Amino acid sequence: MVFESQHPLVKHKLTLLRNVTTEPKKFRELIRELAMLLCYEATSDLGLKDVMVETPMGAANGKELVDKIGLIPVLRAGLGMVEGIWEMMPSSEVWHIGLYRDERTLKPVSYYNKLPTSPTVEVCLVLDPMLATGGSAVATIDILKKWGAERIKFVGILAAPEGVETLHSAHPDVAIHVAKIDDSLNDIGYIVPGLGDAGDRQFGTA
Repeated sequence: MVFESQHPLVKHKLTLLRNVTTEPKKFRELIRELAMLLCYEATSDLGLKDVMVETPMGAANGKELVDKIGLIPVLRAGLGMVEGIWEMMPSSEVWHIGLYRDERTLKPVSYYNKLPTSPTVEVCLVLDPMLATGGSAVATIDILKKWGAERIKFVGILAAPEGVETLHSAHPDVAIHVAKIDDSLNDIGYIVPGLGDAGDRQFGTA
């Protein structure tokens, strides 16, 4: 399943994010805000249990989350998406997986994995601003499934049709939540029209 956000705030903030004149500080703020909005949509099916709470005016029926959430940012660009989601779900666990794309082959290369021995959460959110070729997302989810994760969702900001197809073909059970599916990839594997390199623009290393 692929979910492309139709929220007006997402569309507005994505436009600001794309702008070549947006400085790294503002770019990071927008990544954080978009991650928060997209996570809101991606977590609409989390499990709940009934609870009773006391208000100043008496007892009230309420709901409490039962699913533990794990945030898996793909280093390094995914780091910028953690803070906003953590603000909404401060009890979420954060586990890091480091991958980089070989510029010659466009294939992901793993260099860091800080997962515990066995799963400690019910739902894993893989965070990466760009779903370009799809290689890094597929490799990350491969790692998570070998680890034993059962419920996995991908949350990104931009996707190329090629990346969506690659991820969906490899892991059809993983829902994909993005702000926008763009036109295509160019000959060096960048999303068009895209926004450039999300990692470089966040960290001022362009």
